[in-house]
Amino acid sequence: MYRIKRGESIPEMEALGTVADLGATVVEGDVRVFGLLTHGSHDSAVSAGWFGCTKGRFDMVYPCTEQAIVVEGEVTLRNGLTGETMRYAPGDSWFVQKGTPVSWEVHSERFVKHYFAAA
Repeated sequence: MYRIKRGESIPEMEALGTVADLGATVVEGDVRVFGLLTHGSHDSAVSAGWFGCTKGRFDMVYPCTEQAIVVEGEVTLRNGLTGETMRYAPGDSWFVQKGTPVSWEVHSERFVKHYFAAA
């Protein structure tokens, strides 16, 4: 067991390329991504881990159902089905269903979340 708390140190994550490499459409910037799995694998039905990215804007369709908590940085997410837009900062969390189109606008130079996902 470990604690996920604002201000705690974030473990080192491996570079994963760009959000385009993960299937997203880049709208603005060169959004680099980083990650570290804490449970499961990239092809597991259930996984958890750290996800980080750099500043920019991109669109994606969620490949899984996810609950996430923001650990560092700020992001605005727009639900492509409802048009609802929410800004998230450290300590905030969200839940999104698989298949939901989401537009991301990362406001900070670096954004990090910890997530639990089910395919």
